[in-house]
Amino acid sequence: MTDKIRKETKKLIDQALDKLYAYLRFPTISAQHTAIHETVYFVKEMIEELGGEVKILDDCGGNPVIYACFEAGEKADSTKTLLFYNHYDVQPPEPLEEWVTPPFEPTLIGDILYARGTSDNKGSLLTRLLAIRVLQSLDGGLPCQVKFLIEGEEEVGSPSLEGYLQKYQDLFQSDACIWEFGSKDEKERVVMDAGIKGMAYFEITCTGADIDMHSSLGAYVDNAAWRLVQALSSMKNKENEILVEGFFDGITEPTLREKEVVKTLPFDKDTIAKIYGLKRPLITESKEKDPRIAMVFEPTMTICGMYSGYTGEGSKTVLPKQAKAKLDCRLVLGQDPEHVRDCIRVHLDKEGFTDVQIELINGQKAYRSDYDHPFLSLVKKSAEDAYQSDIVLWPNSAGTGPMYLFGENLSLPIVSTGVGWVESKAHAPNESIRIKDFEDCAVHMAYIMKGFSKALDQ
Repeated sequence: MTDKIRKETKKLIDQALDKLYAYLRFPTISAQHTAIHETVYFVKEMIEELGGEVKILDDCGGNPVIYACFEAGEKADSTKTLLFYNHYDVQPPEPLEEWVTPPFEPTLIGDILYARGTSDNKGSLLTRLLAIRVLQSLDGGLPCQVKFLIEGEEEVGSPSLEGYLQKYQDLFQSDACIWEFGSKDEKERVVMDAGIKGMAYFEITCTGADIDMHSSLGAYVDNAAWRLVQALSSMKNKENEILVEGFFDGITEPTLREKEVVKTLPFDKDTIAKIYGLKRPLITESKEKDPRIAMVFEPTMTICGMYSGYTGEGSKTVLPKQAKAKLDCRLVLGQDPEHVRDCIRVHLDKEGFTDVQIELINGQKAYRSDYDHPFLSLVKKSAEDAYQSDIVLWPNSAGTGPMYLFGENLSLPIVSTGVGWVESKAHAPNESIRIKDFEDCAVHMAYIMKGFSKALDQ
């Protein structure tokens, strides 16, 4: 059967890629509210063409959530349901001048397909639909029931998703879930995640005056930019230790089994340094800490951006009226974004920065599946068969998404895997996937569905 799946995938891949090209042409940018409804209609049509049932849910605010369901074949196990989570929105393409091809005109150069949304996340959705079509064309049809939840606000923090999951919990109820993303690493290993970190994303503002002033007034007027820098530096020291009291409250310590798993996973600091052109040593080195442990099990506090005063070419002697910073904290199991915000507020007040304002823009909790669940074993083994390469399954990603909401409302194991590669450049100019990865990912999805019911019965 597995050889038939691969053969049928090769037969149908060109049609799937044509659909992907059309899908990628929609500039579905949730941050800018563009092409949302056109994209929803297009996705609905794609699913209905394959015989799936579709419901457009739009009664809980925000962009519509798409529910889809494909029934199991007549002789298959209809009692087992696999859920796929995807999103139809994409990041803005800016800076446009750095794209080598138009961001919303898919362009194939060799084996590489360039366009915004190829890897994050439109390409992965099409591999899953291709896998369904492949299985439908073979004897027996779909081996289990398959559902989709496809949302349109993932790239802006999924602010409306919780309401939909709570209201339509029964509709989306399933036995396990394949998450939206995944890629190959620099050594062509397939990297997957069984969980995800949370996030507390803040905007921090210091306002010192109503207007910018001549910098000579710095002799007696306080500087909003310096004050913001001082407030930020009070929260993290030169040793990269977070100093906010209560920040670490509630953390669920990883099990010995989880720590042992992480220590066996690959990490090459020299390769990482080369890929990103790092100019400084890893911050874990001074404390002789395993960077893998830090990445998976420890929270972070990162200044993502700062703005104040004049930042153009040449000089302008100005004393800024205001300074802003974007700050993100990647959270681990047990941490609560609102509690972290409250702790930072208390810290700033205690340090004398009562005038510095903090706003929680996006808050999500962390989630981690049971690493020994049979579903995880199925996903890993089927990936080995599909890709014929090494597989790396992390207990959780260092990134963030709304996975906690699925775990809380649906109580199911989740693994994230997708169509990306090490140069996919998700969120950056020249986002891309490779056609061979697209094919192998579709085969992987078909293998998962084929072995799903048997694996869960073990």
